[in-house]
Amino acid sequence: MEKKIQVLLAEDDLQLGFLIKENLEEEGYEVINCPDGNSAWEYFQKRQPDICLLDVNMPYRDGFSLAKKMRQKNVVVPIIFLTAKTMEEDKIKGFENGGDDFLVKPFSMKELLLRMQVFLRRNKMLMPEAKKEFRLGKLKFYPDDMRLVNDDTVIPLTQREAQLLSFFCSHPNSALKREDILTHVWGKNDYFLGRSMDVFITKLRKHLKSEPNVSIETVHNVGLRLNLPQ
Repeated sequence: MEKKIQVLLAEDDLQLGFLIKENLEEEGYEVINCPDGNSAWEYFQKRQPDICLLDVNMPYRDGFSLAKKMRQKNVVVPIIFLTAKTMEEDKIKGFENGGDDFLVKPFSMKELLLRMQVFLRRNKMLMPEAKKEFRLGKLKFYPDDMRLVNDDTVIPLTQREAQLLSFFCSHPNSALKREDILTHVWGKNDYFLGRSMDVFITKLRKHLKSEPNVSIETVHNVGLRLNLPQ
């Protein structure tokens, strides 16, 4: 018997939480619904789920701080925020704290299911075409393990960082259009995902800082380019 996909739902609105749980269970998911951030964190530490759905405003620990804690323990698990907030700065904050996507309330269950399937499918097929190792000057990048190695120093990467860097490494020294990067790595091209990509580009630049011959360059009116030693 195939193991059910386990969903951690953190939602303090009991009626909405029950509705989401019921609908997901009808689709074959196993759902644990926690009514606040602390209980969600306790459960996450005991049994790491396959995907997390986090309300942003919760008692004791909000969704952003919860996601940040989760990312310290697991860089792969998909995190989708459920929020009534539509402000740009809230979305950017969510991505900076490790979120993969936002779903603004009220939303349809069909949309939630489709977004979940996108991330679960990507996790299952995590970079199947990725090479075992990329050389970035003196750095070594292992996409399957989501890590950069500089001599004896290991830099762990998030899933999104690894996917983004892997795409750059597959097209070294080539100017890539922003929309092409977004479509390949995020699955679609829109303004908020573009801002999220900028956050991850900043993080990757910091990771690569120890290798002066390697850089991610902004190409005016085009996009971005990973510059590697020829």
